[in-house]
Amino acid sequence: MIHNSSVVDKKAKIGNNVKVGPFCYIGPNVELQEDVELISNVHIEGNTKIGKGTKIFPFASIGTIPQDLKYKGESNSVLIGENNMIREYVTINPGTEGGGGKTIIGNNCLFMISSHIAHDCKVGNNVVIANNVPLGGHVTLEDSVVIGGNSAVQQFTRIGRLAMIGGMTGVLKDVIPFGLSFGNRNYLQGINLIGLRRKKYDNKKIMELDQAYKKIFSSNNLHENLSRINGEFKENELVQEVTKFIEKDKKRPICSPLSE
Repeated sequence: MIHNSSVVDKKAKIGNNVKVGPFCYIGPNVELQEDVELISNVHIEGNTKIGKGTKIFPFASIGTIPQDLKYKGESNSVLIGENNMIREYVTINPGTEGGGGKTIIGNNCLFMISSHIAHDCKVGNNVVIANNVPLGGHVTLEDSVVIGGNSAVQQFTRIGRLAMIGGMTGVLKDVIPFGLSFGNRNYLQGINLIGLRRKKYDNKKIMELDQAYKKIFSSNNLHENLSRINGEFKENELVQEVTKFIEKDKKRPICSPLSE
């Protein structure tokens, strides 16, 4: 069902049971899969694909050119998965040549009012981004990340799986999987124990992760600390996920606890 006040290019691909409310614009290279719903006043252009069951609220803008002065009109795209909730005034920009040309969002995410997903971001599944949160370019959010309202994530930052960022946090350093991070300039407060228990991880493995966390951050030399615990927690997949995250990109700063 397409409202007669909306403009839908004849070349756009519109799936079954798509609902397009009043005053929307859908460009020629847009694909809306089945059961997508645009409430009203939604603007979608560029090479943009939106997965089935996604619901988009008024004044969201998706697929307009990146806010990057290096962008010279090269081919790019936005790929959005299934069953996402994209609230009012959310903006999602496509990729650039320097980041592979794609901005990618997984399934079952919630983007609250006025959040911004910049060029070349990679957002996993089941992510929640609260009101007024901008992600800079090339940011990676792994699955089940939660970011509190009015926080800001600097470009190229990585945030690991099931990490939680408190409200009004300036995220300048990578946050390990399962980490809790807060502060005007983010620091690590501990492990997201509540989130892990909600995901029904074994309590013994959670406690081992907490022990490993204290050893990893016992001094500023993270890689030396990792070598000391090498093998101690090899059967714990949670600890292994944290260590692999830290070792994956040694050039990136890792968010750490405040020094006492």
